[in-house]
Amino acid sequence: MKTISRSPSETLKIASDFAKTLGPGRVVGLIGDLGAGKTTFVQGMAKGLGIDPDYYVNSPTFTLVNEYRGRGTDLIHVDLYRIERPLEGETLGLDEYLASGAIVAVEWIERMPELEKRMTDRVEMAVFKDDRREIEIRTLS
Repeated sequence: MKTISRSPSETLKIASDFAKTLGPGRVVGLIGDLGAGKTTFVQGMAKGLGIDPDYYVNSPTFTLVNEYRGRGTDLIHVDLYRIERPLEGETLGLDEYLASGAIVAVEWIERMPELEKRMTDRVEMAVFKDDRREIEIRTLS
């Protein structure tokens, strides 16, 4: 499914609606340039999953992983932007997160090919000159 978002609030809505369709154990790869809206998309996913709105969902660029407890399914937010080699990502304990039944949203998933192979949903984001975003969501398995 391809759609156009004209604002951050539209991106939040698209992501919230998408998250409501996800079952436990999904691995969502978020692909796009810096500033494409990947973290905003994860914020919308958190809303759709019923994550406590008092949690501030932000990019785990420096911590690499943030965990959010949901009413039903938890959300694990991973940002691989800062890793330089796939082996660095292997020290994050991602296998435990993947086995937990949580939904795992991974920014820059392409930096870790082994994890990319486990992706169940692919979200590609592109920015147009007028700040619109094209969001393409594909279910892989």
